[in-house]
Amino acid sequence: MATRSTFLTDELNDYITARFSSETDELRVLNTEAEAEGIPAISISPEQINFLQMMLHSISARNVLEIGSLAGYSAIAMARALPHDGKLYACEFLPAHAAFIRRKVSQLGLDSVITVLEGAALDTVSVLFDSTDIVFDAVFIDADKPNYSAYLDLVLPRVRRGGLVIGDNALAWGEVARSATTTFEPHNVQALDAFNTRMSTHPQLLSTLVPLGDGMVVGIKVA
Repeated sequence: MATRSTFLTDELNDYITARFSSETDELRVLNTEAEAEGIPAISISPEQINFLQMMLHSISARNVLEIGSLAGYSAIAMARALPHDGKLYACEFLPAHAAFIRRKVSQLGLDSVITVLEGAALDTVSVLFDSTDIVFDAVFIDADKPNYSAYLDLVLPRVRRGGLVIGDNALAWGEVARSATTTFEPHNVQALDAFNTRMSTHPQLLSTLVPLGDGMVVGIKVA
């Protein structure tokens, strides 16, 4: 009989965070300032930063696309894992949030690295693709859940072979295994379940689900 994965308790989660967090003072300040401006405190966890940075380093990423940037917490964290001439495009729908990100990017001296694309990501990314021939090493999706699969279909042709697609909230707040019967945001839970299934069965991807934070499904483009 195969060994089952160890259940991640609060105590084990704290253990992981204590040893594998990559949260810096600048990111802690960013979260505090974002909350003070009314931006929801729903950024990824400190140990997820570590994981994203490790993944970017492992593939020597230079060009990264983030869909759903909120206050710029994960965008800035990922930018710190890029080389000096790296580029990260951060998609954010809400104008107030996009303005906050731009201000923090400027304060941190990352203007040459991070470009904020304001508006609906399906539109802004399509415009980017129409105007450039850019190919991405990694794409991180953490936006409106019903569009996750549409984002995958849009970006995958512009991800290089050996590049990564990573989707956050893959565990859907613990509801994904009962997506058909859940009463907690069923439209979001069912969309995440559909995205997980698409990632796990896509012929161009080799994928797995990493239970950090609210879960991250990670696919490497193999074909």
